Amino acid sequence: MFSAPLSAQRLLDSLALDTMRGHTDLASALKDPDNVIKLVLRKQKLKAFPPEILQFRNLQYLDLGKNDIKELPDSIGALKDLQYLHLSRNEIEYLPKEIGQLQNLRLLNVNQNELVELPPQIGRLKKLEYLDLWSNNLERFPDDLRELKGNLKVMDLRVILISDDIQQRLQVWLPQTKIWFSPNCKCKY
Repeated sequence: MFSAPLSAQRLLDSLALDTMRGHTDLASALKDPDNVIKLVLRKQKLKAFPPEILQFRNLQYLDLGKNDIKELPDSIGALKDLQYLHLSRNEIEYLPKEIGQLQNLRLLNVNQNELVELPPQIGRLKKLEYLDLWSNNLERFPDDLRELKGNLKVMDLRVILISDDIQQRLQVWLPQTKIWFSPNCKCKY
């Protein structure tokens, strides 16, 4: 019986991706890179993004949470089938502009990092449904965020000091998105 190569198959739905067993070891995944759909490298003490990940052309789910990664490579945009990108609890300060090339991305989790700003290209993620930015150092939000109003269902901005004006602006930009904010600090320094 003939089966189509994975590259010819459609993207998996969220239930299939969530319930499928993922590779948890980079070395074993590299033995058959064309068949790697889900890669989970949580708590691996990674200091940098492993460039070998870019060999997984059919990767749809990538979890690099709870590592010590400081930056993503510009080449992240090559992972065209990526739907879920989990980067929580790292030390990332900036997302590369090439993040906007991940046209199939539905979930981006970068909570508990050191993000100070988002690239304007984040507005190109037209399929993005969930954006978790909880507990970062964000001070500004690009106008391009308003381009996400079509599909973005949830954006988590808790544990970030955001002025009332910016909170209101974000709600106007994304009227159908549930945005979670922490109360604005009324502190006087």
